[in-house]
Amino acid sequence: MELRLIGARALVTGAAGGIGRAAARALVAEGCRVALLDRDAAALSSLADSLRDAGGAVSVHPCDVTDEASVDAAVRAAGDLDIVIGCAGISGPVGTPLAETALADWESVFAVNVRGTFLVLRAAIPALRRSDAASVVLVASDSALVAAPGMVPYCASKAAVLQLARAAAVDLAPDGIRVTAVCPSVVDTPMSRDDLEVAGFDDAAFPVQSADEVGVQLVFLASPVSRPVNGTALVTDFGYTARSNFPA
Repeated sequence: MELRLIGARALVTGAAGGIGRAAARALVAEGCRVALLDRDAAALSSLADSLRDAGGAVSVHPCDVTDEASVDAAVRAAGDLDIVIGCAGISGPVGTPLAETALADWESVFAVNVRGTFLVLRAAIPALRRSDAASVVLVASDSALVAAPGMVPYCASKAAVLQLARAAAVDLAPDGIRVTAVCPSVVDTPMSRDDLEVAGFDDAAFPVQSADEVGVQLVFLASPVSRPVNGTALVTDFGYTARSNFPA
């Protein structure tokens, strides 16, 4: 499929690892120029080197998405934009009951997942307004729709990201800026492996998708071929949320 992305100018947060890294690779493969944002400057530089070796046009912008000044400076330095893909996120406590969840953990998850997403989106609006085909895709989660025990901050934050995408789509429609989200189930990333304390998912009792699969989903939604898609989410959970518990 021709996604009509050659020469498009994209920005990816959380680009140094996991889904963000996969999204950056997928964008470069489609011929985009990509601004890479992450707080891990060393990992970001390593990714940029590998993408440049493959012929990619990328720029590096170390950034803490929870810090307004850092975000504003990085987004300004990225220049004109057609696409923003928001992948920066953390899990926070896993397996911790609500009654035992520390306020600091709640606030740190919301700082990255929600405040960070808001700050990047807000900072990018002036550049996106100058684009003829502007789009934003945010990484939410199936945890925005269903909940796992012991992950209250993460589930609540991803629900906020999903609703942020919907509200932003309505707010930015007059500017011609589309905003969508992806809600994947478990993705094989270093963060997921750490959360679940596993070395890999080959023997998992549940389906797991790769970061590269999610990266393709993000790029598809960001592309002009998805022009009619706005204010909604692509749920990629192997059909789990479609299943009824009715005992038949």
